[in-house]
Amino acid sequence: MRIGSLANALQYSSSGLAAERFRMDVISGNIANANTVARPGQDGYRRREVVLDSTDQGVKITSVIQDMDRPCLKKVDWSSPFHDPATGEVTMTNVDPTMEMVDMIGASRAYEANIAAFNTAKGMINSALQIGKI
Repeated sequence: MRIGSLANALQYSSSGLAAERFRMDVISGNIANANTVARPGQDGYRRREVVLDSTDQGVKITSVIQDMDRPCLKKVDWSSPFHDPATGEVTMTNVDPTMEMVDMIGASRAYEANIAAFNTAKGMINSALQIGKI
């Protein structure tokens, strides 16, 4: 295997690290907004999801989309300043904190796997360079 091929492995792992870090940022934003309430007449916070795509250089972030499939929750809360005067309902988010934690664990594991792959490729490059010194 050529050193250049191993350098590609470093690039692939680096792109994976960046993508998973961004994915964790988006998930953190979802968790932070899980209990927010919308103003009357407005839609609640919508869960965001990262769309990734594979390229010749690794992985790239294609877009961040809002989850429009699941409706925002509604609950009765007469004490909220944002309740509907007629029904007492407030519009919440469509974020499921349990699902976000599962996604966070997945992103964290993928991040760890990319670190392991990066370190393995780096070790192989160092070994190849040491062989060349002899």
